[in-house]
Amino acid sequence: MSTPRITLNDNTSIPQFGLGVWQVRAAETEQVVTDALEIGYRHIDTAQMYGNEAGVGAAIAKSGLAREDLYVTTKLNNNNHQKARESLEVSLDKLGLEKVDLFLIHWPLPTRYDGDFVATWETVVGLREAGLATSVGVSNFQPDHLDRIVSATGVVPVVNQIEVHPYFANEAARAAAARHGAHVEAWSPLGQGGGELKDPVVTGVAESHGKSPAQVLLRWALDRGDIVFPKSVRKERLAENFDVFDFALTAEEVAALAELDKGEGGRQGPNPDTFDWIPS
Repeated sequence: MSTPRITLNDNTSIPQFGLGVWQVRAAETEQVVTDALEIGYRHIDTAQMYGNEAGVGAAIAKSGLAREDLYVTTKLNNNNHQKARESLEVSLDKLGLEKVDLFLIHWPLPTRYDGDFVATWETVVGLREAGLATSVGVSNFQPDHLDRIVSATGVVPVVNQIEVHPYFANEAARAAAARHGAHVEAWSPLGQGGGELKDPVVTGVAESHGKSPAQVLLRWALDRGDIVFPKSVRKERLAENFDVFDFALTAEEVAALAELDKGEGGRQGPNPDTFDWIPS
């Protein structure tokens, strides 16, 4: 089946559901992406940092699918802020593509590069103008980061890809994206470590619908309008994750899941205000 598409602020559209390949080993990536494409996925989210763009490209090349039927995202590695064009050209070579559908700044790194992520954003916008990416956006930008690049350039990212799951709803960042007209992409929509998958509220909702806890968490994110791309390396789990379009949560269930939000205490990934890792 085809997945819903969301219209972005540059009048392009993106499938609301896709496959993320974070932490998928390079040697496994081609098969995982091949399995996903066979199931019906048409949106693949990778990154330079993941080290598996070549596997994504190999799966795309052998899929037989038309380029216009696929949506491919990659992201700027933290050590490439000052050479964004060169690094994207390397990514395109690995992916076997002339352009990506979406290119993101992976992390703002406010304590690196003299805090000048505005210059990085200006360069990334230029890559869109050069035809190397159809759309451009950001990832892990806090509200003040987003405000700063929009104020300085007048260009609003099409998306901000941020950590979002019931334990960490990240409402301030979601509100900032909405205020500027950017869409939210939710990374780690199932959380990390399995806590939410075992939470009694989540499992109770799952049982009431005859669905898995993972399917409930994905349905929650989709109903909020977020773009999601859960990761799995198992074909049966890829198929299960994809099977989320035949049920809806009740208002009471949505409210119960909202009560799970722990605020900043629920954040499971790095804090974008302090994250400064540069790969060696």
